[in-house]
Amino acid sequence: MASLAPDVRPPAARAADPRAVSARAAAARADASLLARSRWTPFVLPVLLLAAWQLASITGALPSTILPAPTAVIDVGWELLRDGTLLANLGVSATRAITGLLAGGSIALALGFATALSPGFRRLVDPTLQAVRTIPHLALIPLVILWFGIDEGAKVLLVGWGVFFPLYLNTYHGVTSVDHALIEMGRVYGMRRWTLFRRVILPGALPSILVGLRFALGVMWLTLIVAETIAANSGIGYMANQAREFSQTDVIVLAILVYAALGKLADTLTRLAERRFLRWNPTYGVR
Repeated sequence: MASLAPDVRPPAARAADPRAVSARAAAARADASLLARSRWTPFVLPVLLLAAWQLASITGALPSTILPAPTAVIDVGWELLRDGTLLANLGVSATRAITGLLAGGSIALALGFATALSPGFRRLVDPTLQAVRTIPHLALIPLVILWFGIDEGAKVLLVGWGVFFPLYLNTYHGVTSVDHALIEMGRVYGMRRWTLFRRVILPGALPSILVGLRFALGVMWLTLIVAETIAANSGIGYMANQAREFSQTDVIVLAILVYAALGKLADTLTRLAERRFLRWNPTYGVR
């Protein structure tokens, strides 16, 4: 039986109560419109666009030499999937992307934490990094090709460079934005450095770090597309570039859609990580 006693807790405590958060989320869902409540809403616009695209192709309003019909793209995708071409190139592109993300991302996280936590190290390193940040990483492609040719090192270096600065800047911002009152409170309670970092600084900086990761993933795929199109002998970008030479617009469109699907998948995984690691935060708990 529910208690009728008034809730005398302070507003901050009531706001952090998981039951209160769930109740507010349920009330918000009940008040929302059908479009806001339905799980199928995000698919409505893509389906309408695909239908319009197919209709324009069937009626001849959109020639296949300009943009092939969705059914033609599906057919060529199935054909490349069956002969193994699509999976082989997909595996090569995914390996390059993940390797570059791990290499550039790990260095960015380490330097972001170090510059945020150490004023001396920040004065030594951060001005140089801010100066280097102004260099567009895609402008390095000719130089990287001279250094590494079209080997894997060139693509991994470009991807790593591209993901570095979004993660570095957001890690630095996240750590420096942690409430100093919480850090002082942790010290008062006798937390050692590692405990303070693990239980106060890292959770406080995590929302900003995950935002940086989402930006970095977008830059990662953009960089890989350009690198594989210009200097590669395998991968989705190489497949699209080869199709351009033979005027295979259906393969080019397929490659674009594969990149879009990979980008969406990476973004979805990051959002799931946000909900998993930030479930203590009411901002993410009411989604």
